[in-house]
Amino acid sequence: MNAVSASTTPDPEGPSTDVPTSPVRWARYVAMGDSFTEGLWDPYPDAPDVQRGWADNLAALLSARRIAAGEAPLEYANLAIRGRKLRPIVAEQLDITVDARPDLVSLVGGGNDILRPAADVDAISAALEDAVVALRATGADVLMGTGFKAGGSLSWTNGRVGVFNANVWSIARRHGAHVLDLWGMRALGDLRLWSADRIHLTPEGHQRVANAALVALGLEPEDAAYDTPLDAAPPVAFRDSARANAAWMREHVGPWVKRRLTGTSSGDGRSAKWPTPQSWPRA
Repeated sequence: MNAVSASTTPDPEGPSTDVPTSPVRWARYVAMGDSFTEGLWDPYPDAPDVQRGWADNLAALLSARRIAAGEAPLEYANLAIRGRKLRPIVAEQLDITVDARPDLVSLVGGGNDILRPAADVDAISAALEDAVVALRATGADVLMGTGFKAGGSLSWTNGRVGVFNANVWSIARRHGAHVLDLWGMRALGDLRLWSADRIHLTPEGHQRVANAALVALGLEPEDAAYDTPLDAAPPVAFRDSARANAAWMREHVGPWVKRRLTGTSSGDGRSAKWPTPQSWPRA
């Protein structure tokens, strides 16, 4: 079991073509999850309506290393759908994942649950553990993720996230899973690595997480500086900060609250972007 460590300044255009020599034993990878694993907001340059994200980047990095070692490309599927809570992720995606017979699965979720006022963190964690047990019974390696350490207006979630993270580490220890330590990534404390909605990463943020995932799996990162914090930002005038906060409330918090009140989700009517394993990267 390996935790995420240190950082990088990845190329925002995509994974590096300089492939380290770390061996990759996995041949088929399935990613389960919510918007974080779907890849919001990291659009493909040639298909801006399709999100890329850390899991697609991780699959590309693993595949490149397999090809460099003379192996067949990695096969990859991404079942993640934005807005999903942990138990719906398991209910909708677990059987499909098991049927695909992967040897590597990432299962990262729980953030949408934790944002709800009545969240039961231990119940969420129990559902996660049941899924990990089922996946490990197939022989697949499992990569889980901790929650992020939030700042500013979302810092109220940190107590819940801390309990959830402790449970994630305990589940990993009990069942021999890997942990992507998002809480411990220093670079992610910088708002410049977050999109305008402040709860999803920028393309550079997703690449940094892909490097962290390599480390969590016991492999060398593409860039040893993947968790190096950005240079200090210039000070922002109070007036500009207030305007930015007001715009965030109007454009992102308001619609989120409306969806909660109306019982709708940003993922309603959506399906997985890569529902079946395919040779990666796509032709």
